[in-house]
Amino acid sequence: MTVRTMTIEDYDGVRALWMTISGFAIRSIDDSRAGVERFLRRNPSTSVVAEEDGRIVGSILCGHDGRRGCLYHVCVHRDYRMRGIGKAMVVYAMNALKAEEISKVSLIAFTKNDIGNAFWNRIGWTRRLDLNYYDFTLNEENIIKFNE
Repeated sequence: MTVRTMTIEDYDGVRALWMTISGFAIRSIDDSRAGVERFLRRNPSTSVVAEEDGRIVGSILCGHDGRRGCLYHVCVHRDYRMRGIGKAMVVYAMNALKAEEISKVSLIAFTKNDIGNAFWNRIGWTRRLDLNYYDFTLNEENIIKFNE
């Protein structure tokens, strides 16, 4: 298994992986090709893929705003789970953030994800009970409503 920095050339393989993951109909970022390309331009060294058997079996989109990093779309193909691939990708992304002097990192994990949540707890991440997460879609209709 190889873990490396993601490039836009990986998009088709990564998107194919995303489509195998239950729950990816809920988007936290624009994961179109153009959206991912913008994301990677802003964060050229922190997003990662894992390859095995000639295919992409894991990915993390990871970016930061200069203060806090965030992991998005963390996933490992079902057939490759429980083999250390997720942890290897997280370590790679964390080292990339550290090189950019980012020390605070967060992620959003679905509450109905027993394997994923057990993983984050096992590797020492802290579940924040003091946060509420809100979504707002910035479009013309919502901007008009917001300004009323």
